[in-house]
Amino acid sequence: VQLVESGGGSVQPGESLRLSCAASGFTFSAYSMNWVRQAPGEGLEWVATISRAGENTYYPESLEGRFTISRDNARSTVTLQMNDLKSEDTARYYCTDGPAETRPRSRGTQVTVSS
Repeated sequence: VQLVESGGGSVQPGESLRLSCAASGFTFSAYSMNWVRQAPGEGLEWVATISRAGENTYYPESLEGRFTISRDNARSTVTLQMNDLKSEDTARYYCTDGPAETRPRSRGTQVTVSS
């Protein structure tokens, strides 16, 4: 299993970022996919989940409306569109496969939101 995240960067509050995760080494369409994040000194926080065919998406109430997860099973990619970013969104973001509580096994991508 290989998951490679990209798209992170440094932005100002209110701006947007689109993260991508390229998956390989497993049958991508057979697994739900998630994004999780970890801020400095904090534990992992679940950000979003998408079902295997992409018909269902789930978010914590605190992020619903600003973040959107999507997937392309033909390309084995999952994306996270993040709008109206806030300083508290600063974290390293990871994609994971399977249950939402799966711990990251990839490098992640850093998102920094600062004025």
